[in-house]
This record gives sequence, C-alpha cells and structure tokens, in this order.
Amino acid sequence: MRQRQERTRSYLTHGTAAERWERAQLFFGAKEYADAARVLHSVVEETPEQVGPRLLLARAYYHSAQLRRAEEQLRAVLDRDPVERYARLMLGRTLERQGRPEEAARHLRLAAVLGGEFPEPTH
Repeated sequence: MRQRQERTRSYLTHGTAAERWERAQLFFGAKEYADAARVLHSVVEETPEQVGPRLLLARAYYHSAQLRRAEEQLRAVLDRDPVERYARLMLGRTLERQGRPEEAARHLRLAAVLGGEFPEPTH
C-alpha cells in the first residue's frame, strides 16, 4: 500500500512545471479535483507569480470542498491583482459556502462591477 502511494505521489509531481500543468488540467477536466490540487500545489510553489495555475488550484480546492485552501489561494491572487474579476467571484462563492454571507457579498459586488454590471440607481 505504501509503495502504491509513493508511486502515485511520484506520478503527480513528476516532470516540468509545464508537464504538471497539463496533467493537472487533465485531472481537473476528469473531475478528479483532489488529484488536480496535488499536482497544482507543486506548480504554484514553483511559479508563484503565475495566476492561471493558482486560480485552477483554487477551483480544484473549491470543488473538492477544501474551502479554506481555496480562500487562501484566491486571496493570494487578489493580493497580486486586486481587479482579477474571476478570483473575486470565486472568493465570494467560497465565502458563501463557508457560511460567511456578509463578507461574500462585498466580493460578489466587486466582481459584478468589474464585469460591467452596475446596480440600478434607486429613486
């Protein structure tokens, strides 16, 4: 059993960052979110400045119900790029799933505005 786990871990972390990125996308597309997250974690550690792998890692965490980890990755994206609309939207949804609706609402409003949706003025 232990050898099998080590082979699996080796497969998930083997190769260049580009090869692991491609592998992670395949896992994500197959809805194997936990495996995608395991692969993406090493890609993000190796290339922390790239938004794409970090966003996909956040999505993998979200879909595998690792909401605190998703939140952490989304906040890291927003620290680098506060106007990243999709990260704002995902953070809002992640916070909602964690039962934090007031905090979520702020991010969802910002995502809407960044997407060109403006609230109707009230008279």
